[in-house]
Amino acid sequence: MSKRIGVIGIVIDEPKIVGDKVNSVISAFSHLIIGRMGIPRNDAHVGVIALIIEGTTDEVGSFTGKLGRIPGVNVKSALTAKTTIEEEHQND
Repeated sequence: MSKRIGVIGIVIDEPKIVGDKVNSVISAFSHLIIGRMGIPRNDAHVGVIALIIEGTTDEVGSFTGKLGRIPGVNVKSALTAKTTIEEEHQND
């Protein structure tokens, strides 16, 4: 499958409550992450994380799906149309 570069935006309500779960999922998919920026807004009880990623659409879908199932977490992703790496197809 081909890989694409993209961004995942994560907004976390009450990060002190669910932040550990979010970080656990991010760690599980760390092989996809090129860069990460996190902005805590303690005064608003909100956290924002931006991830630059590279992966297949299946990998990105699995990643964002797991994040989106955490209560109080909103996730959006955008991927480039251009593929970056194609795995070699093996002969049958």
